[in-house]
Amino acid sequence: MQSHQPVFNDLLGQPEALDLIETAVRHREEGVFHSWLITGPPGSGRSNLAIAFAAALQCKAGGCGTCQSCVLAQAGTHPDITVLSTEKVQITIAEIRDLVASSVMGASMGGYRVMIIEDADRMTQTASNVLLKALEEPPAGTIWILCAPSEVDMLPTIRSRVRRVGLKVPAVEDVANLLVQRNGIEPKLAMQVAAESQSHVGMALRLATSAEARTRRKETLKAATQIKTVTDAVRACDRWMELAQKDADALTKERDGEEKAALMAALGLGENDPVPPSLRTELKRLDEAQKSRAKRSLRDGLDRILVDLLALYRDVLTVQLAAGSALVNQDLELDILAVASETKPEQTIAKLEAIELARVRIERNVRDVMALDCLAVSLQVRKD
Repeated sequence: MQSHQPVFNDLLGQPEALDLIETAVRHREEGVFHSWLITGPPGSGRSNLAIAFAAALQCKAGGCGTCQSCVLAQAGTHPDITVLSTEKVQITIAEIRDLVASSVMGASMGGYRVMIIEDADRMTQTASNVLLKALEEPPAGTIWILCAPSEVDMLPTIRSRVRRVGLKVPAVEDVANLLVQRNGIEPKLAMQVAAESQSHVGMALRLATSAEARTRRKETLKAATQIKTVTDAVRACDRWMELAQKDADALTKERDGEEKAALMAALGLGENDPVPPSLRTELKRLDEAQKSRAKRSLRDGLDRILVDLLALYRDVLTVQLAAGSALVNQDLELDILAVASETKPEQTIAKLEAIELARVRIERNVRDVMALDCLAVSLQVRKD
């Protein structure tokens, strides 16, 4: 196995993918394939790999991590690397058209023009069709890198025009070690949050640095284990919605304030200065973008709750089947043992299927409350 370049240092447990990417970088003078699709579950590092790949393509040394090009790429300010990271539930046709229009511009630093689409699975079908035309006739020197959870999330016509790179979930131990070495997290806490986040590096860091986030997660799961009646189910649903909203608010509040302050400064205004009518359009546009991001943050928060519930009931099934595997939710062991003793494995499997169904319903824009209500009722602890 080859030694990897510094720009790939934070990519955990992905030797095969990195070998493929670095081989392409080393042989770039012979021509780099024009479009790539990086797939993998949440937390596997899709976006990080896309940025590192782009940086390596621009770097004369193939990703040294210290040259001007690498520093700019990793800071998100490289003039020849464009990243579309939507703040909306869906990527619109207008966003893709703007991206395609900018993709024909030549590289300003003499390398490649790299276009990255994070969450490419969020593209509408019309947006995907616009992108397809760009992939069919790519300008010389332009590289497209798409990121999505799986290949099936993309149109077959797009899949046929990309080179695929698959990522896997890194080991819990690898994520914990990264948190300890890179972020100075205490080892015991690092192992706990690495397991609870199911090896999602970003979520693990958030849990490690926010006691409130850890508390909200624990409350979410305890609410599920206490559902005995329909009334309990309604209460659990309400609590889940409340916790998801708090989580979304915590994520967006600080960023919203920073963005508004930056825009006011750019407009030459102080924090408390009145906004002239001629400049109100800019503030209105920012406000609309932030509302769209808040909606997506709530949707992502709800999905995170469902992912955590999946881990909870997998723990229950592990106990019921005496599988001997370590529990993801060690601090809820007593609750897990209680649910496992009061129900049967087939009931737990049905609950896991109900959680997956709730994820699908929310993704398809079924009202959040309705989807969670149905789920909560199905999670009642019944001995029969």
